[in-house]
Amino acid sequence: MASVDRRQFLKQLSLTVGGIATVPTILSARTLGQGNAVPPSDRITLGCIGTGNQGTNDMRGFLEDERVQVVAVCDVNRESPGYWDGKVAGREPARRIVEEHYGDQKTSGTYTGCDTYVDFRDLLAREDIDAVLIALPDHWHAIPVIEAARAGKDIYAEKPLSLTIAQGRAMSDTVRANNRVFQTGSQQRSDYNFRRVCELVRNGRIGQLRTVRCGLPGGTPDYGQTGDQTDPVPVPDGFDYNRWLGPAPWAPYAPARCFVNFRWNFDYSGGQLTDWGGHHPDIAQWGMDTEHTGPVRITSAHGVQTDHPIWNTFKEYYFEADYANGVKLIISNKERGGVTFEGSDGWAWATRGRHDASPKSLLNAVIGPDEVHLYRSDNHYRNFIDCVISRRDPIAPVEIAHRSITIAHLGNIAMRLGRDIHWDPGTEQILGDAGASRYLDRSMRSPWHV
Repeated sequence: MASVDRRQFLKQLSLTVGGIATVPTILSARTLGQGNAVPPSDRITLGCIGTGNQGTNDMRGFLEDERVQVVAVCDVNRESPGYWDGKVAGREPARRIVEEHYGDQKTSGTYTGCDTYVDFRDLLAREDIDAVLIALPDHWHAIPVIEAARAGKDIYAEKPLSLTIAQGRAMSDTVRANNRVFQTGSQQRSDYNFRRVCELVRNGRIGQLRTVRCGLPGGTPDYGQTGDQTDPVPVPDGFDYNRWLGPAPWAPYAPARCFVNFRWNFDYSGGQLTDWGGHHPDIAQWGMDTEHTGPVRITSAHGVQTDHPIWNTFKEYYFEADYANGVKLIISNKERGGVTFEGSDGWAWATRGRHDASPKSLLNAVIGPDEVHLYRSDNHYRNFIDCVISRRDPIAPVEIAHRSITIAHLGNIAMRLGRDIHWDPGTEQILGDAGASRYLDRSMRSPWHV
């Protein structure tokens, strides 16, 4: 093993479907062992595409894994405020974080081995990069993911998976066709409380499942402290605004449109519904055992859109998703925060860091060895790297993420049109409604396309 170049070995292994199962274990133990003794030359090399809010947070998470070496960062913004709570972010702050982190590990106290890029394609062209982190606005998810998969990179990409249902399908198909490991940043799957409640439900502890309620946040919070800056102004130096818009329709630059507040405009995202659609509805699908399918009908959809010169997503929303097995999923900003599973014999609820159930005896129920035990991950970032090495699916793979966010996309379509939608989860088509079907995808501004 010592004589085999690690990167070439992993690439060859990824091309061998159903390869020798014991080889990744040997590689993990001998070459990428635990502890802080892993030399940079033996680490999984990572490039970070998108270094704003969540991208920087994710990057910090990967820096804590001794098996990872961050070698490059990419962002269309050099450095500016406008992120969470008005904080400064961009590619240069990210580079400094990386180099300070590795500098602290050197006797010299300095390190200068992190490259910076404006165009994600230049980063993907590097053959020495094994995996990429993609944490961009939603309208910039599909193209980089598809190009990364085709370039042979494993991918950790932020939720929501896609801007549209059609883009999500293209992403999932391309990842699978290129045998890539893909982890979605739906980190709640790596939270014990959600896994515990889903196991209770999947093992019939609350009886026959009848209703699932997802309480998501509402409103359009001014996270970037730019919500009042809606008038067109000159593009700041160091910000490639045209590239930031990318496939989205042209619009004049205004600070309220960009960075963390992008999520409140339908050109770039889907509001709180899609921002959280990769979280609680994803857990609902996990507990319902419907991860590879979806509802057959969206009903009772209504919402209140934001009254703002640039923001137009729903600040209040409600809809019901009916499943073929008779279970009803209710998604609203008016429901109790988290995920509540209601059955014939009780209920179970989970949110971040907490869970509860009725009867209380369920809290101490033991899941037997012959019952359903769901995929266990206690660290979302490490789970991804584990799977890059082993070539197993991680806890939040692309197809499951696609099926989860499809529910939110359908809800937005039903609310925007003000009518029920009949959905075929097998063909992923809206039935008998050509007008609604047009929302399954979006046109892209030239020269960008999927």
